[in-house]
Amino acid sequence: MPIFMQAFDPHTETALVTGAGNGIGRAIAWGLVAEGVRTVFADIKPDTVAAAVEMAADPKLAIPWVGDLAQRTECDRLLSESRAHLGLITHFVHSAAPPRSEADHALAVKDETWVQMRAVNVDAGFHLGRELAKSLIAAKVPGSFMYLTSLHADTPRNLPHYSTSKAALAMLVKEFAKTLGRYQIRVNALVPGAIAAGGSVADPALARHIPLGRLGKSDDLAPLALAVLSNRISGYVTGAAIVIDGGISLTNWFDPPVLED
Repeated sequence: MPIFMQAFDPHTETALVTGAGNGIGRAIAWGLVAEGVRTVFADIKPDTVAAAVEMAADPKLAIPWVGDLAQRTECDRLLSESRAHLGLITHFVHSAAPPRSEADHALAVKDETWVQMRAVNVDAGFHLGRELAKSLIAAKVPGSFMYLTSLHADTPRNLPHYSTSKAALAMLVKEFAKTLGRYQIRVNALVPGAIAAGGSVADPALARHIPLGRLGKSDDLAPLALAVLSNRISGYVTGAAIVIDGGISLTNWFDPPVLED
């Protein structure tokens, strides 16, 4: 049988996707549903979650969940309600992240903005991943996790709360991959470039820095994300950072932030 005929087993595989209300998270969640995988669409805004579920290939396979992952109690509620709907969760995608503002450079970002970014990106990502892994280990079932990091895990972005949280996620992927590999739980990072979707609108002027000549779209990332999530296609891939950026990482295009005297 061709290896791409069925990337997932709808009878045994399920998924939880955070940040599934829009952008890259939504595109990946839609792709999983299109493959027949029952998937929880988790996000903070009821209207975007409802629209994402309604537009899925098979809305009966898409389970909406709304809450603020900056709160530990909400993370635990997400785990509880997802398990109630799906049973054992075999695939996890952490795409949730608070919106960003270009004004939040190192001398301006507020403490609460810093805390919220790390709470959603790092703390929720760690807690959800660890708890889902524990269930898979207990059941002796393989799994596949994916975290959305950033090119700015390695290069400054003038948004220190964002770039440092993504750097932490990049290391978390490696830590999880090394620890969980013995249980056949694979953990990888998806590293987007300038994508015209989600919580930050990419500047169209960036296209001049991209060798492929255009900004990316969420749909550019979803096919490879699904391939890496699939144990049938990428069963020997873990701890990897999959860059999908049109080549923009070949240059660093950001100037220092403009500071007031």
